[in-house]
Amino acid sequence: MQTRIEKLLLEATQGDITRQQDMDAVVNAANAQLLPGGGVAGAIHRAAGPELAEACAPLAPISPGEAVITPAFNLPNRYVIHCLGPVYGQDRPEAQLLAQCYRRAMVLATEKGLESVAFPAISAGAFGYPLEAALRIAAETLTTLGRSGESVPRVRMVLFDESTRAVFERLVREVAGA
Repeated sequence: MQTRIEKLLLEATQGDITRQQDMDAVVNAANAQLLPGGGVAGAIHRAAGPELAEACAPLAPISPGEAVITPAFNLPNRYVIHCLGPVYGQDRPEAQLLAQCYRRAMVLATEKGLESVAFPAISAGAFGYPLEAALRIAAETLTTLGRSGESVPRVRMVLFDESTRAVFERLVREVAGA
């Protein structure tokens, strides 16, 4: 899927966040200590190599809604943007914190002059955020950023499976009127 929202090209694909060779940065659904873990964080750290954990150490801890940026090391990208999404039912206000992750990542990408960023579904895995609600916040936030001109030119949501991609595409159509 590709949807044009002003100057933003919003894409959705099913795939592996660590294999987005044509993206300037990938976003890590990080933990507060920015350590390797399971899910997206584990995959990104394994692919990037041990230098990523070394680069993250002085930046930790971060709070829900915050983001930091590091080099990508052995990943095919220039940077990794580490976002700490909210734990559903624990970190409040969840929706605002999740939207803030996407906004902060976009600010960091813009500050570095990046042209493209790939996101996973932040907080929708181990952090327990209901998938459709998390994807709706992503669609709404990215659409708003695209319309306001506060986005890099190209954003890709890299989702775990085809059914998740289909849900995101439906939500983008609803939100963006595409």
